[in-house]
Amino acid sequence: MQKAIRVLVANHPRLMRELIITTFADQTDIEVVGEVVDESEISDSVRKTLPDFVVVALDDAGKRPRICDELFREHPEVRVIAVAPEKSFVVCYWASLKIHSNNVEASEEGILNLVRTGMAVNGAN
Repeated sequence: MQKAIRVLVANHPRLMRELIITTFADQTDIEVVGEVVDESEISDSVRKTLPDFVVVALDDAGKRPRICDELFREHPEVRVIAVAPEKSFVVCYWASLKIHSNNVEASEEGILNLVRTGMAVNGAN
């Protein structure tokens, strides 16, 4: 049997939160691991419940919710689903690590230049 997808619902207003929980209730592969009423309790609830997804309110469709940065610092594996209560708009946020490399001149000067500038200058990979 597959592991259930764990979801923490921290959306406001209450009616939207209840609608989201009701939507997940009939899904056998999704487990609602908690409900957060106060936004200040989201991080603590994530720490305790270890969800795969956190559903939050999206107050401004043009801006990432502030809670995302805090959650991704502590729990980069979590995905955040932001739902705009007044609009038909949902966006999913997640963190990823992208590793870059640049070729560096194989010399003292090349290494010193890299250290001083913080960047390699001979082409990006």
